[in-house]
Amino acid sequence: MTDMAIVARAAGGPEVLEWTALDTPAPGPGEARVIQRAIGVNFLDTYYRSGLYPWPSTPFIPGAEAAGEVEDVGPGAAGLAPGDRVAYVMQVGAYRTRRVIAADRLVKLPDSIAFDVAASVMLKGLTAQYLATSCYPVKAGETVLVHAAAGGVGLILGQWLKLLGATAIGTVGSPAKVSIAQAHGYAHVIDTSRGDFAPQVQEIAKQGCDVVYDSVGNDTWRGSLKALRPRGMFVSFGQSSGHIADFKLADLAAGGSLYASRPTLFDYIKSREELQARAHDLFSRLASGEIQVHVGQRMPLREAAEAHRALAGRRTVGATVLLAG
Repeated sequence: MTDMAIVARAAGGPEVLEWTALDTPAPGPGEARVIQRAIGVNFLDTYYRSGLYPWPSTPFIPGAEAAGEVEDVGPGAAGLAPGDRVAYVMQVGAYRTRRVIAADRLVKLPDSIAFDVAASVMLKGLTAQYLATSCYPVKAGETVLVHAAAGGVGLILGQWLKLLGATAIGTVGSPAKVSIAQAHGYAHVIDTSRGDFAPQVQEIAKQGCDVVYDSVGNDTWRGSLKALRPRGMFVSFGQSSGHIADFKLADLAAGGSLYASRPTLFDYIKSREELQARAHDLFSRLASGEIQVHVGQRMPLREAAEAHRALAGRRTVGATVLLAG
């Protein structure tokens, strides 16, 4: 069966992404073939495309999260049938119109959640879920700093923190993004284009923040440490500005016996049971309206290169979704 995909044959900028035909095989044992309707765009995709992260094979298909319908199942794909609405998150391989995938990595999608919404939350929403509930279990009354508060993870995380009873401080990169972050759970929003965020955070949180969730990396980590209370937690879960450079364990001691973590989502959904439990928590909050998703950009899958340019240029708000059909 011939379908279409976005493929890279060499690492580089968005220009290496090609719109090309490829064959989709029949599902094997324990697998399902999915007709993909919507695919999320993430910084993770750009890290792979650029060669920052090693490729599992060449040519390479980026993409971590998607949603669609089961078209066919192989032997032993228990619990799935053609027509089921499903979603998934993997590290690579989602930028294609059809895909064969291990059935135990698929979660069923409630009818109340649209494909584009699901495709925007399987990486970003589950990331917010594990950050706030497991990596550092946030408690009511705590103060939390989140960088990139108007990004895909940031908009979900701000709402989650408010539900938990925490005071959320967010940083954004432009004045236009302040009101968006404020509408998604942040009690305080700092525009970093107007100056250093660390003194402003210290003015808001006199005793320091309990935890900082930092997906920006090299541009923010020093200020993040300054924003913490003694024995606070620095959580570095991305590097949109580049890998952290010159960090030393002694920096944690100097900040007041700080803690640091570099988690990844895939270590928090390794088992099917944990994947399903976290997805159920996320879907339940989406269905109830407690968490609302902002899909800021929808583009055809064939325009993935332009989506990557917009993401890198900080021209996006909320999630970007590629529509596959």
